[in-house]
Amino acid sequence: MDGNAADETTKPPRRMLRDVPTPALFAAIPQLGELVKLRPREDEEGLAFLARLRASTTPEEAVTFTAFAALPSTATGWGYECLRLMADHLHPQERPMMEKIALWLAQPTTRQRHEIMREALWAPTRSPSVLLALAAGWSTGGPAPNDPERSAAHKTPVALNSAVLSCLARADLSRRSFYLARFLDMAEALFRAY
Repeated sequence: MDGNAADETTKPPRRMLRDVPTPALFAAIPQLGELVKLRPREDEEGLAFLARLRASTTPEEAVTFTAFAALPSTATGWGYECLRLMADHLHPQERPMMEKIALWLAQPTTRQRHEIMREALWAPTRSPSVLLALAAGWSTGGPAPNDPERSAAHKTPVALNSAVLSCLARADLSRRSFYLARFLDMAEALFRAY
């Protein structure tokens, strides 16, 4: 089998969401309940709950729910795509951080993640790209080489939620619903892939 044929083999589907029912997610990570006021119905699946949040008076809570429901590395990739969609709203000094995050998402290494985290921790401001970098730093293991403990389950989603919503707040009021709709379309794709 040549190299091209090996690339064409079917790979098992990659899990995108935390393996917990939606109501149990609220119990497992209490910070979610502090940020999302609407509660899932008993046995309500994630996609259905996402749709209810999206149709509510506070559709931004659908962003928050996605940040918590997706696996941390998947959520970070989704957050990156949300910010990339709003690239014109990022300040020029944010672009290098976005490039580092893109490199890490394409080929994640622990060393890169630690470097991103270190730079984010020492950043002078908490811009959307810095918040996304914090989410990446907490996503897949200890945040520093000398810290073997995994980060708390709420760290990545809280930082990611802040990154996406603070970037959304930079858009003109007339365009926010457009961007939010695009973010949530991408979120729905995560839930449908599950």
